[in-house]
Amino acid sequence: MIEKTILKINPNAQFSVNADDINQITWYNCSPIPKEQIEALFPIVEFEMALDELRARRNKALTDSDWTMLTDVPLNPDEKFAWMNYRTLLRNITDGLKTVEQVKAVTLPKQPK
Repeated sequence: MIEKTILKINPNAQFSVNADDINQITWYNCSPIPKEQIEALFPIVEFEMALDELRARRNKALTDSDWTMLTDVPLNPDEKFAWMNYRTLLRNITDGLKTVEQVKAVTLPKQPK
């Protein structure tokens, strides 16, 4: 998380972090970023990382259900509607999430049968 936070502050920063320890950062060809400034962004980066994980799970579920939207798939109207609703729930799954705890509490909807 330290690396992502530093790059959020300065995308061009060149550095290395030893043992994922904020006290062991070596800076190359750039001004060091104060430890306090890095630590202040940890909650934001942690939230973004949690959202990225959730979106990856959601995107896989969407990809896995893409077949249901093909025109030559023999689904009756009720089945088609169920799959469309499922995919809408997946696409909207991140709406309103504001904390890491909320993100981690999300469970993906169950696929229609």
